[in-house]
Amino acid sequence: MKAVKEAWGGLLKPVFVPASIVIFVMIAFSVIYAGTAADAFDTLNNAITDGVGWWYILATTGFVVFALYCGLSKVGSIRLGRDDEKPEFGVLSWFAMLFSAGMGIGLVFYGVAEPLSHYVTPPEADGVPGSTDPAARQAMELTLFHWGLHAWAIYVVVGLGLAYMTYRKGRPLSVRWLLEPLLGRKRIEGGIGHAIDAVAIIGTLFGVATSLGFGVQQISAGLEYLGWVDTNNWVTVIIIAAVTGLATFSVVSGVSRGLKWLSNINMGMAAALAVFVLIAGPSLFLMQSWVQNLGGYIQALPELMLRTSPFSDDGWTGDWTIFYWGWWMSWAPFVGMFIARISRGRTIREFVFGVLLAPTIIGSLWFTIFGDAGILRQRENGDLLVDGAVDTNTSLFQLLDTLPLATISSVLAIFVIVFFFVTSSDSGSLVIDILSTGGDLEPPKITRVYWSILEGVVATVLLLIGGTGSLTALQTMSIATAVPFSIILVLACVSMLKAFRYDVATTPRYVRVTSTPEVAGSEPDPARANPRKRATAGISSTFSGLTPSQDGLTSPTRGGTVVLAVHEVSTEQLEVHPETGAVEYSSDNAPVDPLGGEVFDTQEFADSAEGQKDSKNPG
Repeated sequence: MKAVKEAWGGLLKPVFVPASIVIFVMIAFSVIYAGTAADAFDTLNNAITDGVGWWYILATTGFVVFALYCGLSKVGSIRLGRDDEKPEFGVLSWFAMLFSAGMGIGLVFYGVAEPLSHYVTPPEADGVPGSTDPAARQAMELTLFHWGLHAWAIYVVVGLGLAYMTYRKGRPLSVRWLLEPLLGRKRIEGGIGHAIDAVAIIGTLFGVATSLGFGVQQISAGLEYLGWVDTNNWVTVIIIAAVTGLATFSVVSGVSRGLKWLSNINMGMAAALAVFVLIAGPSLFLMQSWVQNLGGYIQALPELMLRTSPFSDDGWTGDWTIFYWGWWMSWAPFVGMFIARISRGRTIREFVFGVLLAPTIIGSLWFTIFGDAGILRQRENGDLLVDGAVDTNTSLFQLLDTLPLATISSVLAIFVIVFFFVTSSDSGSLVIDILSTGGDLEPPKITRVYWSILEGVVATVLLLIGGTGSLTALQTMSIATAVPFSIILVLACVSMLKAFRYDVATTPRYVRVTSTPEVAGSEPDPARANPRKRATAGISSTFSGLTPSQDGLTSPTRGGTVVLAVHEVSTEQLEVHPETGAVEYSSDNAPVDPLGGEVFDTQEFADSAEGQKDSKNPG
């Protein structure tokens, strides 16, 4: 990679310059043609949803299949790092960082608004009347569909590929290397590789800017709802400047300090807000709803995953499903790379199911608490709509206003949005900077500041130029920049499967073997004649260690053969010598018996497998 790196203080010019030019050209277009920009965004949005919406839906479902295959097959045993490497971050910190970076602002922005929108105005394709019991059930199924396995499968594709290529195969942490098994090193280090990383940067920046725009809209709406400010362009600019400043300060401090600290605090505040609504709201109803929502999501998933609604003309699929898939794809380089950065040392199986299941379950709980509480309030009181429609900016604050301590909880919600804003901009800036330097894990701080400020500028322009259609402008830029990257993601799946198959075929599986304890020259023990009562002994790491010994425990059985028991050894139980590469078995990380090896003086215990093992291994 050094051969192609035309450095500008560590920057890769063939990536940094084109990406910056495209971004500034798009900003200039929005400013110069402000009068027609709103209409242009709307036209482009319709063209994309009508033209490639089917492709987004097909590809995203394919990513779910890819992720499940990697997690359930032999591929899952591959470790994202050395065979004996341990994870860098603990499970709780890992979940907190990937979750807040992956979905932050959107959860708060749509927590009440999306389920309530689907309840009031369900998709035409299903023929379900709005504001009915079936509409309430369907609303949560659709919401979890948009925020569940499909969303996180997109992140798995990029995150898994980057972690594998970087921490197991030693490539730079850059999106281009996902396609090396398919295209070869020469093309990846040339113009094709530069184009891939430039596309990833552009998509990431506009994807993050979309989230920042949502956050700013909700922060200003919350402050106005509380009666503290009157929303205008200056308020928007001040909020973006303030929060971008916090994000810039955080990104300069790095992942291990700033981002980890912010993520943990933010998840704590978000959890406190959710618990408050759960306790102060209809607690029993919400817990019953959560169980039903999970079941409804699983049941509806096969039918929803390939739905394109070709006979409907209400635009629902484009406004919701296709927008979400494009938004997640535009976020994929940033979230995927960030997840890869914090997942070193985990197996592919841990990675896949950790990234797929944990956020999906947490997200289902979040949307149940806020979404079902909003739906119930609207059913019983009918006071959560504004002029007969759902106001996505204020619906959260309208719900909190119906609960005790409304002002305090609303302020807490604003803080949660601000911190999600900061962590999104923080991690997005860091990832874009890594891409623009060709995979340098410690990119220059000055360029981190550059990308962080540029994200704020893009969000400001989209919000101010979009006017009343600012939400459409934000959505359009997300799904538009995801079009080329969706092709890269599909090719990455093919490329990674090619590399995984080779790794599985050539990587040794470690085992330890034991022999059956037959004593040479002695009469068979009637108690041991029953094969179910055999024990094992003679632990060895090689077959040469199982030759006949003086104690007779490894003597040949009938036919001159040795009967062996094979126990598979996890890579966590291995110690690899750093200089010689010699592999040794270590019992430090061996499985721990949850029953503690307790012994009972009963016939049931004596006749059990545990009792037989204990009798052959006294003391």
